[in-house]
Amino acid sequence: MPPSRDAASAWAASGAVVLSGRSDGPPLLPPGRAAAVARNLAERFAGMTGAPRLDGARLLSERAAFTGHRRRGRVSPGGACRLLPMADGWAAVSCARPDDPALLGALACADVGDDPWPAVGSWLRDHTGAELAERAGLLGVAAGPVGAPSSGAPVPVPAAARPVKDALVVDFSALWAGPLCAHLLGLAGARVVKVETPSRPDGARRGDPGFYRLLHAGHRSVVLDPATTAGRRAMAALVEAADIVIEASRPRALARFGLDAGAAVAAGTTWVSITADGRASDRVGFGDDVAAGAGLVCRDADMSPLFCGDAIADPLTGLTAAVLAATAPPGGGVLWEVPMSGVVAATLDPGPPVPSLPALRHGDGWAVDTGSGLAPVAAPHRREPDGDAPAMGADTAGVLRELGVPLP
Repeated sequence: MPPSRDAASAWAASGAVVLSGRSDGPPLLPPGRAAAVARNLAERFAGMTGAPRLDGARLLSERAAFTGHRRRGRVSPGGACRLLPMADGWAAVSCARPDDPALLGALACADVGDDPWPAVGSWLRDHTGAELAERAGLLGVAAGPVGAPSSGAPVPVPAAARPVKDALVVDFSALWAGPLCAHLLGLAGARVVKVETPSRPDGARRGDPGFYRLLHAGHRSVVLDPATTAGRRAMAALVEAADIVIEASRPRALARFGLDAGAAVAAGTTWVSITADGRASDRVGFGDDVAAGAGLVCRDADMSPLFCGDAIADPLTGLTAAVLAATAPPGGGVLWEVPMSGVVAATLDPGPPVPSLPALRHGDGWAVDTGSGLAPVAAPHRREPDGDAPAMGADTAGVLRELGVPLP
């Protein structure tokens, strides 16, 4: 069914509509209530924590305000994900990491060089969504069938509000969802320490520098090597000191670092675990392929899918994670499991998909019909960074000294 009046109005204000649909056609109105949900989450977070009030709907398109991304039909605005036909439907396939061309070549059983798309497209036309999901899981590829909501972990219900001001947040996450959660907690007065490893810095450092500064200004940067005993000891000390831990890794990866979420929670820590599809799943996913996999896509007149927005699963999950991080049950720690696929799926209405409503020409821009009038379609909105992000590892010695931990 088409979005309700409130949902359509929130989409119009979000900046995501102009990122949805074909480049040579009008913007399309996305399905569901993601923009309205994002707005409600931001209001709830501000009300609980005293943080500045932000329009959560606008956060959904904020990266594009820095990068200048545009709608590109079956190529994501950022260019790293594609919608491709399969034997029994459509697939969303991401090629975002340096190793992904080789992994996609293994998926397609072909030598692909630097351009995996012809071979992947050919392989998909002869295989089903179930076969894709199985092989993607084995290879660690961010890919899956479109519109196939998972039966994995549900999105948890927040508990009672907890103090956030001056809380120590240790952030092991990267890219957008986890750093947005940490950014919002920082706006509420938390002290945020970002942790990276020498071999795997945050991939967002290779992206737009202004957007990176926006999410990390005012935080402190620590680099530790989990391949060394001293590095693992320092990581454990940071976790022990933390009030809130944010991570976006599969549990086995953290186990190799010697980090135990269960032990931290038992000691009273709030642990926020962001995954593609739940901690029990080994699925790898990024914002574009997860959103499409959960069914958050626009539809052409022939019902074929088109991307809506820019990696919407990321900011929507970051907002959800921030609200959860600002709550905890009385007298103890809590593990908040935040599955990106479940966060997106919860914003979609039941029932079969329908063709997306096109925006209408309105003066020099566009507008969407909300059912009670036209709502102008906003462009992505840019907040300016409040200071600089620290250089990678700039605060390692200072943070460890404050905790009484020997330098690795």
